[in-house]
Amino acid sequence: MARVPGDTETEPIARNRRARHEYQILETWEAGLVLTGTEVKALRSGKATLSDAFGTVNGGEVFLLNLHIAPYEAGHQFNHEPTRTRKLLLHKKEIRRLIGAVERDGLTLIPLDLYFKRGVAKVVIGLGRGKKLHDKRADERRRSDQRDMARALARTGRGR
Repeated sequence: MARVPGDTETEPIARNRRARHEYQILETWEAGLVLTGTEVKALRSGKATLSDAFGTVNGGEVFLLNLHIAPYEAGHQFNHEPTRTRKLLLHKKEIRRLIGAVERDGLTLIPLDLYFKRGVAKVVIGLGRGKKLHDKRADERRRSDQRDMARALARTGRGR
């Protein structure tokens, strides 16, 4: 099926799979990114890594640090620095809420997904609290139990 300009369908460029394992995500926001031309071209070819990235609030603005966007092959001397600090675009009300949560409650900003929406690069950032080891084990046990129940139902023919 051909893509229509202005279509709201989004396909992820990069996904932070470990984020939901390491952190309890309390709230999420969709934010725009301030990028250079070669960064956009590299993202369109799918060359990004979110695993080490995190957000910070500085001077009433939100920034994304350690987001790795590989250099664009045809960029030559105009290429970007792969892990430079990138500004996130959010509404002032959302930024004020983030400032309160990060400074007062000691929560962390974690990027979850990176994608294009109507031709514009967007990142989903989550406000998260780090999980303890016993929380991670409980989540793993719960997922394992659900898989076992689904298998048992499928064997008896009731899972349909």
